Parts: sequence; C-alpha cells; structure tokens
Amino acid sequence: MKAEHYVGGVFRSDGPAFPLVAPVDGTELGAVPEATREVVDDAVAAARTALKGPWGATGAEERAAALRRVADGIQARFEEFVDAEVADTGRPRAFAETVDVPRAVGNFRAYADLLYGRPERAYTTRVPGWSSGTGEALNYTVRRPLGVVAVVSPWNLPLLLSTWKIAPALACGNTVVAKPSEETPSTATLLARVIDDAGLPGGVFNLVHGHGPGAAGEFLTGHPGVDAIAFTGESATGAAIMRNAADHVTPVSFELGGKNPALVFADADLDAAVDGTVRSSFTHSGQICLCTERVYVERPVFEEFVARLGERARALDGYGPMISAGHRDKVLSYFRLAREEGATVVAGGGAPRFGDARDGGFHVEPTVLTGLPESARAVREEIFGPVCHVAPFDTEDEALALANDSPYGLAAAVWTRDLSRAHRVAPRVETGIVWVNCWNLRDLRTPFGGVKASGIGREGGEYSLDFFSEPVNVCVQI
Repeated sequence: MKAEHYVGGVFRSDGPAFPLVAPVDGTELGAVPEATREVVDDAVAAARTALKGPWGATGAEERAAALRRVADGIQARFEEFVDAEVADTGRPRAFAETVDVPRAVGNFRAYADLLYGRPERAYTTRVPGWSSGTGEALNYTVRRPLGVVAVVSPWNLPLLLSTWKIAPALACGNTVVAKPSEETPSTATLLARVIDDAGLPGGVFNLVHGHGPGAAGEFLTGHPGVDAIAFTGESATGAAIMRNAADHVTPVSFELGGKNPALVFADADLDAAVDGTVRSSFTHSGQICLCTERVYVERPVFEEFVARLGERARALDGYGPMISAGHRDKVLSYFRLAREEGATVVAGGGAPRFGDARDGGFHVEPTVLTGLPESARAVREEIFGPVCHVAPFDTEDEALALANDSPYGLAAAVWTRDLSRAHRVAPRVETGIVWVNCWNLRDLRTPFGGVKASGIGREGGEYSLDFFSEPVNVCVQI
C-alpha cells in the first residue's frame, strides 16, 4: 500500500519522502511523504469547508449510515488491512486478524449504533427569584459538533486506536484531520481509500503523514483552525501537545503511558494468574499501553509464580519485533540498566538470534526480572517492551501501596479467588481500569482512560460522544 495524504477528497504525495522500514527483518517497504505546513493547512481548511457544507447539516441517521458503509468497506478489504498492519508493525498475523481489523470494523459499527436512542435532557423549571425572568421555563440540552478534530494516533495499534477516535468524532458530526505515526502509515492510507469509496464528502476525513516535533504533528496540534485534539501515545508527547495547544485553549482527550501493576494474592488460581500475566506482559512484545510491567505477588506463592512465569517466558515464540531499531535499542538499554541496578534476570534480557532474515529485524526476548528496589528506574519508568519485574508483598495494604507508588495510572489486574477482597481492593487501585481475574477484557461502552500521567478524559461509548460534541442548554420561558 502506497502511503499518500488525503486532503479534501484528493490523494496526493506532497513533501519530501522518508523510508518505511519493516520491523520484522529491517528491509525497506517503501517511501512515505512528509506533510509540509502547507499540506496541513490545506487539510485543516478542507475540514473546515466540509464542516460548513452538507456534512455539518447531516442528521444522526445519515451519519450512522455513513459509518456503517465505512465498516462494511473495511470488512470487504479485510485481508488488505491485515497485510498492511502486519507489514508495518511486524506483529503476528493472527493478532491482526483477531484484534486489529475486527476492532476497527466494530468501532465504526458501535458508534453508528450509539447515535440512536441517545436521550436529550429536558426539565421544566420554576424560575427562581434571582432570575431576570419570571414564571416557568422549559430547559433542554442539545449537542453540536466541536468542529475540526485532530486525531494523532500511535504505532502500536495503528488501525484500532485511530478508528477508536475517528469513528466517534465523525458520528458526532465533526470533520477530522488524522496524523498516524510515521512508523505505521499503511492502514491509515487504506482507511482513507475506504472512506473515499464510502462516499463521504471531500474534507470530512483528511489524512496527513509525517513526524511529530517540528513537522506535521506539531503543525497540526498547534493549528489555530483545530477545535479539539484526540491523542494516544507517550506521556511526554502528550505534554508537548498540551503546550502546543495551549495558545488556542484547544480541548484535548489523551490516553497516555503506563507502568501497569498486577496484584497476585496467595489464594489466586495460579494457573490463570500466570497465563494472564504472560498475556498482559508479552502480547505484541509488550507494546500495548495496557501491558503489565510490574507484578506484585503475595509471598507464600512468590517463588512458584516467578519460576512458572520465567519458564513460560523462555518458551515463547512468534511474539513479534519492536517497532524500530531505535525502540529496540531503548528496551535493551533498560535491560542493561536493570542489571546495573541489581536485577536478577529470570528469563530473557537480550536480543534473540534466529539464523534467518529475522536477524535483521528489531527483536527482543521476553524478559522477567526480580530483585530491584522500587526506586529503580526499570521499575518506575515505562519501558514499553516485553518485560515485567516481579516483587513480593506480605499484606493487602502493602500491595496497594506498591501498586499506587507510580506517576502513572492507566490499568491494573487483581488475581484472587476472594471476591470480597477483589471488590475491596479494586476501587483503591489508582488506575482508570482494574481487571479482576482477567486482562484486557473490554466492553466498548465502558470508560477507557487513565489517571495521573496516564491521560486526560475517557473514551468509549457515551464518554467519547460527550467529548466530541458540545452540550448547549436551551431555555424557553413558558
């Protein structure tokens, strides 16, 4: 799939090109155009024009039908999307087939469905004495689009996370300018093709490619013509976007980094806890914001848990590469740092050798660490790779103190057979999501997001529709 910008209903390749590299073997996949400031200006202008045109006057039924056409278009080109996602990310094909593409289809269908039956609030009010009017009034609330929305999405789940924002933004009647990660442009370009084929008016959805600081990302998030920004990525990047948006007081929705804990109590189903931790720490080589990097295990089962987790980690295969050479080197540098800080490496800790073309790629071994103090950088900083540190605890209060001792607060998992304990502990974990005896089990209607440095706002269901629309109170004296 050739990466192209999509501006005002036209595909174009303005700007200098940069190479797209396959993470699995380091070969060059093609070239990607870098959007200049002029391309970004054109995209924002096209989005503004479309907002003032027919799209701005469409009703919920028409917008829902458009979203369903997009969902059908993704489904019709299912294998093309899978091929593009696997090529850009190096992830296992089964992951793209069972997670990435089905969720993209589901995102558009879910928000098409949510547009129906959304009640508006209405009140009959006795006007108080301090009001300038007298008598009674009918108050009701309507919602209108925010306007032009910038969607900036990451490289780890490119299609899933971009459509998670694009679908509700369009559902609410906004227009969109999307900038995917420079590492993973292909499914975004294919999505633009699907949207074009679905007959959405030119300018309703726009796509620009490029890097972040000093480039397309900065041009877009600081643009005075952008009315809102939805971003998923690193906390440091989110802070930079906030600074960039501050001049125009542009509202933001952020899902940012995490250093997610898991709490394993002695009464837990240890088979399930080990299986769940293997999934939560090593799926997509740990390159998911929800992945577990800190595991706290009650002392009576600590040694057994560590031994079993290490054995499972050493046996893993086909988990996929890091997204780039730079990210691989960053993860490996944390492994070296962990050793310097006193870690015991139970499993992994290096780069594997395959004896084939994959040796040119960006692979890292699934890694289990123990023995670090809580002050260690490898325990406190997000690594975003296939690694977890396992430490013991003795009491419930200690487990909570360890879990909450972090600048991040995205997700957590609690493993216990005692449901009273589960309901007691879960609300005290300082994260936006707490799973009990499971991991990454999602209902798209529920709130998704983090606290502390892990984000601002919530996505999912009505929460996304609330962010992407503006409530207007209408008061009519009667």
